[in-house]
Amino acid sequence: MSYGSLPATGYSGTAKLLHWLVALCVLTIIPVGFWMNMEGPYQNQLFNLHKSLGVLILGLMIVRIAYRLLAGAPAAEPGIARWQKAISSAVHGILYILLIGLPIAGYIANSAYGANGTPTPFFGLFELPPIVGPNEELSKSIFAVHKIVGWVVGGLVVLHIGGAMMHFLKGDGVMQRMIPKSFSGR
Repeated sequence: MSYGSLPATGYSGTAKLLHWLVALCVLTIIPVGFWMNMEGPYQNQLFNLHKSLGVLILGLMIVRIAYRLLAGAPAAEPGIARWQKAISSAVHGILYILLIGLPIAGYIANSAYGANGTPTPFFGLFELPPIVGPNEELSKSIFAVHKIVGWVVGGLVVLHIGGAMMHFLKGDGVMQRMIPKSFSGR
């Protein structure tokens, strides 16, 4: 889907930076989300890191979507099969929706947790105040969905990386569109 007039040669430096920052956060938050549920001396720090990364992902995704709407995206790489374009669009669209919705759900669930509600930390710099009142049942329900959707995001990330690797091995230029120029030669 092309909203702007970028050429088919690749994404802008800003789009690439936002993509790779989100990717780094997502590839970090998934294992942290898994490990934080294991008892241990760092459990609270892992919970706080997970929450902080969620807030960061939400902020980056809002900026990323706004930038894409304003700057557009390059046209699809020529020669890519229609079914591949459809799968790519679906995976990207679902990831965008979930990477906005999942942090919001986590924020709501965290806010409702505990007798007085819980603020959401951001890397020890500040805390976001609870946005809903204390409600243990609501918190438990949303956290349960949050966990399942987190696994869905993990599966979509695997599909996304698999698709990128397929294009890299084919050498059709698709993956090179999102790689910084210093790595791709573009």
